[in-house]
Amino acid sequence: MIAVIQTGGKQFTVKENDTIQIEKVLGKEGDTVKFDAVLLTAEEDGKALKIGNPILSGVTVSGKILKQARTRKIRIVKFKQKVHYRRTQGHRQHFSLVQITKIA
Repeated sequence: MIAVIQTGGKQFTVKENDTIQIEKVLGKEGDTVKFDAVLLTAEEDGKALKIGNPILSGVTVSGKILKQARTRKIRIVKFKQKVHYRRTQGHRQHFSLVQITKIA
């Protein structure tokens, strides 16, 4: 079964046992997380297609948090020529690595 879920302002196409990297969700490694915002479900062969308006009711996708981490650092640079103005700032985004366990 395939599902399209919405989390963190993004949409992901998932199957069971898929591993996805999403915006950080609350919980520790090993905890289960439920995604209630399911937009679409379908069988692998394309039959039994259900499309939400915009969200399907009664359908949830469950997953297990594998890892809570941060991405590699990016550097933001502001620069103005001729006036010796330079500013640098770093940023590391938090993310969660989730394995999809059940689509029901």
